[in-house]
Amino acid sequence: MAVSDAELETLAAAHDIINLGILADGERRRRHGTKTTFVRVTVIGGEPGAPVAVSPAAGELRIQHAPSSRAAAVARIREAAAAAGHVPLSAYSLADLEQLAARESVTLRALLEELRAAGLELIAEAPVDRLQSPRRSIEEVNIAGLALARLTVDRLDDTDSVPLLKSVAALQRQVAVLRTFAPLPRVVNPSVPTTGYEDVKRVALARLIVDNVPSIQVDWSLYGPKLAQVALTVGADDVDGVSTEEDSGLGRRRAPLEEIRRNIIAAGQDPIERNGRFDPRLS
Repeated sequence: MAVSDAELETLAAAHDIINLGILADGERRRRHGTKTTFVRVTVIGGEPGAPVAVSPAAGELRIQHAPSSRAAAVARIREAAAAAGHVPLSAYSLADLEQLAARESVTLRALLEELRAAGLELIAEAPVDRLQSPRRSIEEVNIAGLALARLTVDRLDDTDSVPLLKSVAALQRQVAVLRTFAPLPRVVNPSVPTTGYEDVKRVALARLIVDNVPSIQVDWSLYGPKLAQVALTVGADDVDGVSTEEDSGLGRRRAPLEEIRRNIIAAGQDPIERNGRFDPRLS
């Protein structure tokens, strides 16, 4: 860790977001300098037969929503892979695939291997708080020849995120394959609503506590440009979910590519577009 356990406990309990942010930003810059990566994603539906239109701007083609059946998942992967070409194809939540494997009475590994054979390259996300067995399921992804695009958090039932973040660091020590961790919840719990202050604090703590995962990620489409920009100054170094839309109708400066670049530069960093494999994309 960049700081001791005792210091972390003090920082987590205090309201001094400035000092915490400075420490997290220092750790981020030690690892990545001023580089901030981002990926533009084309998102498509999960049912077979639905349209598959891959934008030329896409660095990742992502199938959303849980598959209704094993056969439907395989069919949809084949359709998407045929359309994706060189664009990395990601799909599904690993937690949803755990449930699908149980319903279909197959092992998770067998299901993952079948999806890989159909053309899948990346599991889109693994929500650490929903997985039945995080270590085993993530290892199965690796054994099946797939990669995990990002470790995520589905929801937070407690405002104290330190125990969860420590569990993520422990998980990485076990599996050693996590490339990216997105610490902000994908679903907001109405009984424990988050605030911008808490979100920023969580990103900063994630960078300091989860010190063995290379990248801390924020979702552009889910949390918006303002929070994403602030997150980049307190530990985050990667932005997911940037739209592939070329013309927003609001002029070139408001187009997604120009907006993400402008926001990263305004945060004092250098934007680098990547694809789903984390390979830099040529301009």
